[in-house]
Amino acid sequence: MATSEYAKSLGNRLRDIRMQQGLSLQGVEDKSDGRWKAVVIGSYERGDRSITVSRLSELADFYRVPVSELLPNELPEPIEKPEKVVLNLEALYDHPDSELEHIAKLARNIQQRRGDYNGRILSIRADDLATLAVVYGTTPSGLVEKLEDYGVVVHDVQAFFAKDGE
Repeated sequence: MATSEYAKSLGNRLRDIRMQQGLSLQGVEDKSDGRWKAVVIGSYERGDRSITVSRLSELADFYRVPVSELLPNELPEPIEKPEKVVLNLEALYDHPDSELEHIAKLARNIQQRRGDYNGRILSIRADDLATLAVVYGTTPSGLVEKLEDYGVVVHDVQAFFAKDGE
């Protein structure tokens, strides 16, 4: 039954929050001075017992989290873990489109922080790519596509350097 599956998902979320706070079931009872009984919290977490909206709200207050944090997501959004991307710095810095301005600034900053002035390519790590994607209002993969369209992504570093040897 869908209701029991939701109750189990809700219970798992309640357990996750409790454990993130380093509390055992008995710890919840102790910290709440007996207001929240360990057996009751355990039955909520197993999905054996239904919780009312008002009790859920009170439990959220006790855990000091928004009620929405206690509710399970029906369809969890996949977390995109971007890979690093290698930029052709010559193409990036010489590109006439001002759309690449933020990327060029970040690339120069990374070069400075790393002391990496080979001047040809630069690896942008996944975290930097994710941050840039926020600036551009897209996903990391969407940003990589945009960079590919501008011709500033190097897919094969060996082939990139081999072109110079020809």
